[in-house]
Amino acid sequence: MEKRLMRWSSWVMLFLCFSLIVSCHSGSIQKDQGSMLIYGRGADAKSLDPSQVTDGESFRVTQMIFDTLVEYKDQNTEIQPCLAEKWESSPDGKEWIFYLRKNVKFHDGTPFNAEAVVFNFKRWMDREHPQHKGAIAFTYYPDMFAGFKGDPNHVIQSVTAIDEYTVKFVLNRPLGPFLANLAMPPFGIGSPTAIKKDPVQFGEKPVGTGPYKLREWKKNDMITVERNEDYWKKGFPKTDKIIFKSIPDNAARFTALKSGDIDLMDGMNPSDAIQVEKDPKLQLFKQQGMNVAYLAFNMRKKPLDHPQFRLAINHAVDKKRLISNFYANLAEPAVNPYPPFMLGYNDELKDHSFDLGKAKRLIEEAGLKGVKLKLYTPQDPRPYMPNGKKIAEFLKEDFKKIGVQVEIVTFEWKTYLDKVKSGEHDMALFGWNGDNGDPDNFLYVLLDKTNAREQNSSNIAFYTNEEVHQLLIKAQSTVDRTKREQLYRQAQAIIKKENPWVPLVHATVPIAGKASIRGFYPHPTGGYKLDQVEIIEK
Repeated sequence: MEKRLMRWSSWVMLFLCFSLIVSCHSGSIQKDQGSMLIYGRGADAKSLDPSQVTDGESFRVTQMIFDTLVEYKDQNTEIQPCLAEKWESSPDGKEWIFYLRKNVKFHDGTPFNAEAVVFNFKRWMDREHPQHKGAIAFTYYPDMFAGFKGDPNHVIQSVTAIDEYTVKFVLNRPLGPFLANLAMPPFGIGSPTAIKKDPVQFGEKPVGTGPYKLREWKKNDMITVERNEDYWKKGFPKTDKIIFKSIPDNAARFTALKSGDIDLMDGMNPSDAIQVEKDPKLQLFKQQGMNVAYLAFNMRKKPLDHPQFRLAINHAVDKKRLISNFYANLAEPAVNPYPPFMLGYNDELKDHSFDLGKAKRLIEEAGLKGVKLKLYTPQDPRPYMPNGKKIAEFLKEDFKKIGVQVEIVTFEWKTYLDKVKSGEHDMALFGWNGDNGDPDNFLYVLLDKTNAREQNSSNIAFYTNEEVHQLLIKAQSTVDRTKREQLYRQAQAIIKKENPWVPLVHATVPIAGKASIRGFYPHPTGGYKLDQVEIIEK
């Protein structure tokens, strides 16, 4: 009997050791310490310095680490207080005073105050600032504030601390979306002490005032953030830990959700949404399509600079079939660069019809039959484009019918961003999820001449039109809603005539989670307040 017990104990120990080895090498996540939310997504973050990135995967994490002066409400882009408790502006909109929240600390224990706000803005705006360093040169700042300090159209003249908890902004001209811009994730306030230690490595060691602190980053695998016990917003965060788990394949990510390995996921195949709605263990969230997917022409290259070629390609895209095949009808055809529910949308403009015969004639008349081009497409799923490679293959077949030969080129997301933003592509599939609900965030960022930069360009069509530029600057520089609407309608009419893109779709973004998820609101900006989410198991 004793020998049998010893043999049984030996087998049990062997099994436990084997299980431990398998667990350690399988990349599994142990759920044994405090409350936890595991968020599945398609790609890793690029950096965790919010001022240095433009991609949603990075912002999804930085929004948990950093706070902004003001923020959006849970389900729309209306502005509410955050690090600033209140604010006021002069009648002409050129002076703004913000009254800051007191007794707030950064994760490193240093105080949040007016000087910290001034430091961050000076770092972003001044190319001569000793901490104006990083991988991509603060792309969002010039996009939102029309350049850096010293540039002719730069909006912000000065940022000064009136006292310990009061900050004054003086603008060179009024800026219609000023508050909306300040609520955007790139303008999360970082610890001056941490930034001064190493402004470049700050992206690896971020320090903000937000509900969570960075605990660990395993590149291309997972990012773990843990509760900020000193968070100023009482009752938050709702969980002790969030793990952002990278699972590049949509189907594999969905399988992980169904098996309970993750709690919430984005980037799902739209066709899987039906399965989610039928599964009592899951729930489906639908994010309003404040986005656009598009095919950009690099207008610095031939024959992409030829207006007849761009028009022909527009006629060669079957948007209805595209939506049916790849979006499970969770999208609408895009006519203009931003969706119809936003300010100043020009509903008088008609889309180019799908007409391969007409497209072929235009190509032949231009003497461009047989032209060979490279079409860049991302490997990773995006909220506005669930499967870029299959969409590229779909487009390639119709382009071939009109005499345009296409080679599809793909890269993982970080590399893809670098390549298209430096203009390597002939044509590129890309997209944009609106940051703040304002047309300026689409038209100025994506299509103004000032953002057609040599490196890290937001305008990857490299479209430069002086008349459009002047209209967009005028629209930026007024707070009169009616005037802004008129200016944006005019700009859209010119853009539609010149076709720097093929606007493809505005996608309704499906997001799936466990039925036990509570407090999740799929914000139209794509910036989710995951600190409000909790899992209520029955």
